[in-house]
Amino acid sequence: MKEIGGYFELELNKGQEYHFRAIKLNLGRTALEYILRAKRIQKLWLPYYTCDVILEPITRMGVHYNFYFIDNNLEPVFDFGLLEDTDYFLYTNYYGLKDLYIEQLSKRVGNLIIDNAQSFFSKPLPGIDTFYSPRKFFGVPDGGYLYTNTILPDNFEIDNSMERFGHLIGRIEFGAEVSFSEFKKNEQQFCNQTIKYMSKITQCLLQNIDYECIAKIRKNNFQFLHEKLAAKNQLNIDLKNESIPMVYPYYSNDFGLRERLLKNKIFVATYWPTLLDTCDKNSVEYKISRQLIPLPIDQRYDVNDLSRLIQILI
Repeated sequence: MKEIGGYFELELNKGQEYHFRAIKLNLGRTALEYILRAKRIQKLWLPYYTCDVILEPITRMGVHYNFYFIDNNLEPVFDFGLLEDTDYFLYTNYYGLKDLYIEQLSKRVGNLIIDNAQSFFSKPLPGIDTFYSPRKFFGVPDGGYLYTNTILPDNFEIDNSMERFGHLIGRIEFGAEVSFSEFKKNEQQFCNQTIKYMSKITQCLLQNIDYECIAKIRKNNFQFLHEKLAAKNQLNIDLKNESIPMVYPYYSNDFGLRERLLKNKIFVATYWPTLLDTCDKNSVEYKISRQLIPLPIDQRYDVNDLSRLIQILI
């Protein structure tokens, strides 16, 4: 029975989610687990250059997996003739830059899975299992979207996100540095989470976003940085017109750049730091993890903010 009266809840608009047709789950990694279970996957190929949390559902499901390497264009160094009919091949849409390549890859690989955690605005290709992680793009505590043509009959529990807002509110009240410990604590909560449906509050927040406006800002910011930095960037960027990147990936031999940015209160991530301990130092994966700086281009910033970035970079 619908409740009427009483105190007000958080005031949010009731718009439409960008991925309103997708299966709404609690995390990107559990969306992968959904695919593994629904397709009954026994063997999976995945990139060495990926977040290690992706192994959680793979090991939990007992799926046999092999790694493949990538080249300087962030594309697989792989003999696709090795794939057996029952093998699945997972590819990451790195930084939201690889839409064009994914279209080509989909014609070569039958059992393809696309990890769009870094490419929220990329539309899924027909018949290709694809998953997303919205908190990489927006101020939401959790959530995942999944497109698949194989639906599990399970009645999953609905997630509860009430205790995951400390870092989101804390950044507004106190700033990023003070609330970073809350952010890390929130990330730890996701370890070994099982499949659940998206929480009500996360879905409400995702219905409250002006996706068209955000996509436009991100694209304009990316283009601004690319115009200034393309000549110095060692990463070849071939961007599809419709693509909306997550960051501007700046690949540089300036090994002190990350520290200079930090001193100027410009916070950039390292994707993925564990690779620095496990990869060969001459590998593409090691060099990218160490030298690629993901510069922020998101909806919080304008040309004035990015001009400050440029002054530090050049």
